[in-house]
Amino acid sequence: MKRYFAVAAIMIATSCTNTNQKVALSADSTTTDQASDTAAVVSVQLKDTSVQAIYNGYLSLKDALVSSKFEEAKKAAAALKINLSGYKGCENTAVTAGKMVTAKDLAAQRKDFTALSSDLIAMFKHADIEKGAIYVQHCPMANNGDGGDWLASEKKIQNPYYGDEMMECGAVLEELKPAK
Repeated sequence: MKRYFAVAAIMIATSCTNTNQKVALSADSTTTDQASDTAAVVSVQLKDTSVQAIYNGYLSLKDALVSSKFEEAKKAAAALKINLSGYKGCENTAVTAGKMVTAKDLAAQRKDFTALSSDLIAMFKHADIEKGAIYVQHCPMANNGDGGDWLASEKKIQNPYYGDEMMECGAVLEELKPAK
């Protein structure tokens, strides 16, 4: 367990934390693959357009994992890798996204999603949020009981680690809001 904390501490220390550019809009359309395709859309606006693109890409990846769509997750991870590669300080996180592109199955993607989320949670804790809120969520059962965190634009739990198996397993740990 100490090893996981050490790895997490190193990842956070080297995670994406540069946040100095422009403005854009985003929508987290966390959907489940159900008959009703009406998902709650919550806007999050970040000051930096590059950070906004990373956030939007992350949400697309999370949504694909929530829906247990392996090929969609590969495509979303590939797009996210490009955005991360172009952002100073996020090169290592881009490598993690690349692992999700070449993963052999959904289980491997979800495992790498833990490290990716850890890095991006650290990044968004320092991001300039102009509108909306970003929720840091946690599933204690993910990763064989070691737990796993992720980001969302709504409080409702949509678990990317288990999808339909345990869609609502988890809790909101933190709410990241615009500075006042």
